[in-house]
Amino acid sequence: MGEVKRTALYDVHHKHNGNMVDFAGYEMPLYYDSIINEHQAVRHHAGIFDVSHMGEVTVEGEEAEGYIQHLVTNDITQIDEGGVMYALMCYEDGGVVDDLLVYKYTSTKYLLVINASNIDKDYAWIKKQGEAFDVTLKNISDAIAEVALQGPKAEKILQKLTDTDVSSITFFTFKVDVLIDGKKCLVSRTGYTGEDGFEIYTTLENIAHVWEKLMEAGQEEGLQPAGLGARDTLRFEVALPLYGNEIHKDITPLEAGLSYFVKLDTDFVGKDVLVNQKETGLTRRVVGLELLGKGIARHGYEVLSPTGEKIGEITTGYKSPSLDKTIALAVVDKPFTKLGSDVVVQIRKKQVPAKVVSKKFYKKNYAK
Repeated sequence: MGEVKRTALYDVHHKHNGNMVDFAGYEMPLYYDSIINEHQAVRHHAGIFDVSHMGEVTVEGEEAEGYIQHLVTNDITQIDEGGVMYALMCYEDGGVVDDLLVYKYTSTKYLLVINASNIDKDYAWIKKQGEAFDVTLKNISDAIAEVALQGPKAEKILQKLTDTDVSSITFFTFKVDVLIDGKKCLVSRTGYTGEDGFEIYTTLENIAHVWEKLMEAGQEEGLQPAGLGARDTLRFEVALPLYGNEIHKDITPLEAGLSYFVKLDTDFVGKDVLVNQKETGLTRRVVGLELLGKGIARHGYEVLSPTGEKIGEITTGYKSPSLDKTIALAVVDKPFTKLGSDVVVQIRKKQVPAKVVSKKFYKKNYAK
């Protein structure tokens, strides 16, 4: 075990009574008040998250575009300058290295934002794939701090602190050199909650000032600091995947239901396996479940057929704070992926009936 890191907002978390836990090698707030309250604040008002533990890698060079196209499943030639695209990196066997955001400055300069838990693994993979290209790669993760401001009041709160018209930062675009109370930031209209909002990147020196000013500006709008717990329940309700749960080295993007982000007419690592998987048909897929009895379907619990055979396992499960239902995501064998299929979840020594439902548990509220 290496030394647990702290973000530049560590003292701020203690000031706001953050309940700190070890996550992906960082000491991070699980919650401040309660997961439910923070979840509801984001759904109805706004929440602010410390996501400084995420990783950032810059890609520069004449072959940057061709290199990233080789690296990820989506078609990055479709991004305009100032645009952001969601994509996945795959191994040669089609399993997922990580999912990421690609920020395009120009065709020769990009920023990749990767998951905190995967930074070292990802950077080694990114460097390996870059050996055949004329590109310069730099892992700047330790020099960048980031907060996510999410919720229907996010735009109103952010606008109070900058002369930049933040409404001009449209869905999945970004602007650089946005002054937030005088501090230079990169601001993108992205997020991981299903709500409208922004991700704000700046230096380690500036991030506490930005956080506190946002908290002041958001006081009358109901802004609350939110921790990892609410981040997970929010993303789960709108079926946004979490690496290690819905996607990982043994689940392909197609099995995860992410085919929209896989452009098989482009060339990327793992393409051949995914083409074959599409042509021959999937043998399993991530689906939504609604439990019909009591109990929470935790990650890793077995999913059984009505006659007791193992047909899959839970990837994420909660009692939904927004829906007041016990729901889950699970990867199950194809015969049981049809909506309305009856299955059983093994919760410790108890078997709880469930049915397959749409993964769209809760409607996204993006500003598009």
